[in-house]
Amino acid sequence: MFSSGQITFGILFFIGFVVTMIIAYRKDAQLHRLFYKGNYKILLGFLVFVCLLFVIKIFLKR
Repeated sequence: MFSSGQITFGILFFIGFVVTMIIAYRKDAQLHRLFYKGNYKILLGFLVFVCLLFVIKIFLKR
């Protein structure tokens, strides 16, 4: 399905992308702590909302 060159490129691209994202995140970590305090509350609210939608779907299906 894929040639060995395509597989090699895909693996190297993935590794390079992950390394670049880790470096970028570490570089911006202090800014994230400063500007995005309390982000976990928004994430938690979103997850509760999605779970609530699933519960509503299950109860209305019956």
